[in-house]
Amino acid sequence: MRCKNCDNSLKDTQKFCDECGAKIINNRLQPKIIAQQVNEQFISIDNKFFRTFFDLFKQPESVIVGYINGTRKKYIDVLQYFAISLTLAGIQVFLITTFFKDALDFTPGFINPEKDINPLPGFNSDLFTKYQGLIYILGVPVSALATWLVYLILGDRRFNFTEHLVLNLYYSAQIIIITAVLSILFLVTGMNYLIVSSLLGLPTFIYLAFILKKVFNEDFWSTFAKFLMVMFVYVVIYFIAIMLLFLILYLSGNFKI
Repeated sequence: MRCKNCDNSLKDTQKFCDECGAKIINNRLQPKIIAQQVNEQFISIDNKFFRTFFDLFKQPESVIVGYINGTRKKYIDVLQYFAISLTLAGIQVFLITTFFKDALDFTPGFINPEKDINPLPGFNSDLFTKYQGLIYILGVPVSALATWLVYLILGDRRFNFTEHLVLNLYYSAQIIIITAVLSILFLVTGMNYLIVSSLLGLPTFIYLAFILKKVFNEDFWSTFAKFLMVMFVYVVIYFIAIMLLFLILYLSGNFKI
């Protein structure tokens, strides 16, 4: 018998591949098998999703540094976790555009749309929701570049750029999941999406500082100083990236001034 994942030679009694660690599956796909896998991955209390989610709050260094150092089975893989977050973000966009369209009205309440000039004449809420997933994806290398540059300039080279990508992928996935879930809960109460996003803004930045402190194991003031530098570099890079994005959208006819 051979492993279906890595083609390693296996004994008939083996339940896991000793080369790649994959579980040996001989049964055909059936609803019962799929239900068991869904339960193991997402529903049961002692599963990778909830363990990854809660440990990213309690001990993010265990998840992030552990993955960088080779731990692959204890928590959900970083790309898989990010993919799950994008799926939830997609569900959020669907629910908003289908049931909570009024929540995407960014016009201030004191402006009369029939008499006053629209303060955001080129803004299209459909465009915003359409490209939300792309914005999330593009934001990861931007934030990774910011953290990597700051720590590199300050002489901390323990993690390379790819490893900073891992840090920011886990951070971004966690933020996307929290934002998607809380946004839906708040929107049910009739709150505006812009207000919801603003309320969630500050905690996300505080959480990034918390992750940096835990991952790099530094004192509060060192972390705070580096965090401010990261935010500055992040804003500069993100501003340039946003300008390039709007330029591309303008040239393609998807954005009008």
